[in-house]
Amino acid sequence: MIERIVIIDNVDPLCFYGVNNANMQLIKNLFPKLRISARGSVIRVIGEERETADFEARIKELSAYAEQYNRLSEDVILDIVKGEAPKEQKNDGVIIYGINGKPISARTPNQQALVETFGANDLTFALGPAGTGKTYIAIALAVRALKNREARKIILSRPAVEAGEKLGFLPGDMKDKIDPYLQPLYDALEDMIPAMKLKEYMETKVIQIAPLAFMRGRTLNDAIIVLDEAQNTTVHQIKMFLTRLGMNAKMIVTGDVTQIDLPRSTQSGLVQALRILDGVPGVGRVEFGKKDIVRHSLVQRIVEAYERFDRAEKAAAEASGAESDSHTE
Repeated sequence: MIERIVIIDNVDPLCFYGVNNANMQLIKNLFPKLRISARGSVIRVIGEERETADFEARIKELSAYAEQYNRLSEDVILDIVKGEAPKEQKNDGVIIYGINGKPISARTPNQQALVETFGANDLTFALGPAGTGKTYIAIALAVRALKNREARKIILSRPAVEAGEKLGFLPGDMKDKIDPYLQPLYDALEDMIPAMKLKEYMETKVIQIAPLAFMRGRTLNDAIIVLDEAQNTTVHQIKMFLTRLGMNAKMIVTGDVTQIDLPRSTQSGLVQALRILDGVPGVGRVEFGKKDIVRHSLVQRIVEAYERFDRAEKAAAEASGAESDSHTE
């Protein structure tokens, strides 16, 4: 009799063991001659050498499946333990499998263009109105790189500027003040990574979410870095951010140049960066439009209505300016 220890550290234990340990109970029933105990990410098994070796091999196969698809069903467990290949999942266009095995993929041609542009460049700009999924796809690409061990960490950032609010007037300490601005990034991660695994990644700083000001002085190696709402960066902030790029790292910068919350006298760093970096090798750009909006259909109509209003306001201002010029003459 020998004891083996199998570690399943890349899988969420709840996903692997199942609700009320249903998956683990099934595995125990399929290996009746072995004494099996599991706690956290550690599985201990005692039995004959050949049977424990077979058990370890099957557990590693199950772990690899659960890591890729974020789910482990009874049918899959039965197939793998019997030595049969589980039923193939459709992988066409899937970036990653989110919570409960939900496939996350590009839903519009421009979302697919973002996937391809990210693969071909070290710095990618994703531009367009709210609701086009640019941030969601960017974070999905970052999570995929982490799961595929193409990167060692994910760094997500946002400038803490929104609709004229001042951090100093918000209640709580610095974390309490900043977290509301970063919540959209948390929401996307919670769709893609099981809660226990996400908590572990955050505690070990494998995934870091921080306001833009915290990037100063850092060199970001072996990482996927996402800057969201970049239209609210100043010229100096975005230059500081873009020059953080280290070895074996990639950046995605998302923003909407029609929703700038900076004071009127302050130039958007994103607008300037797009002009300066146009045509630079290694820099890609994807522009989303109203047709890419994947939220409620009303959102697209709201965006169009505001665009019509802005055009009318601009035309009225130009007409007023021309009239005043004629009077001065």
